[in-house]
Amino acid sequence: MSGEGKTYTVGRGDSITSIAKDHGYLWSTIWDHGNNAELKRKRSNPNQLVEGDELFLPPKGSKGVSKPVDATHKFKIKGEPARLKLKLESLGEARKNEDYTLAFGDIVVHGKTDDLGRIDEIIQGDVKVAKLMLNNATETYNIDVGGLDPISEITGVQHRLSNLGYECKGDRGEVGEATRKALLAFQRKEGLDESGEIDDATRARLDERHG
Repeated sequence: MSGEGKTYTVGRGDSITSIAKDHGYLWSTIWDHGNNAELKRKRSNPNQLVEGDELFLPPKGSKGVSKPVDATHKFKIKGEPARLKLKLESLGEARKNEDYTLAFGDIVVHGKTDDLGRIDEIIQGDVKVAKLMLNNATETYNIDVGGLDPISEITGVQHRLSNLGYECKGDRGEVGEATRKALLAFQRKEGLDESGEIDDATRARLDERHG
């Protein structure tokens, strides 16, 4: 990397933590840099970057440590853990105290949801996909980590609908038939105007329900 830093274009599935780990930064070092102030105002949440966003990666400095030549030196790589947080529900009820298996990379974690159906696990910062298995692996879900776009984007609406069980199937970035059906089902369940369109009231309720 040059002494002046460089611009990185966010790709599909990228997250602030995966970008930081891949390039050897703390995510906050990138996000809080002045050159990213405009993007920070636009997105507000570092976990909701959109494909095509541009991040400035600042130049790295070097650090010297004075030690005896014949001594053994131990260095710790600085980094920040990421967390994967999920809430499981079925027909509006929390799936509480339920066994689960979460697999990402070469790591497999076994756990149990809490009294509110929540999962909270530490994961590697560069993980982009995780697999959640329930009911002795008879239920399997692939989870895009860091792939949640802002609610202002059509893809952000589709991600949230799908996560809540209203499948948008192959639609991505445009309101197709599957997305309209998902919107109608969500609006009906929430007592909203059944338009099948992405209006402000639907966005607000969807964001609230998704958490």
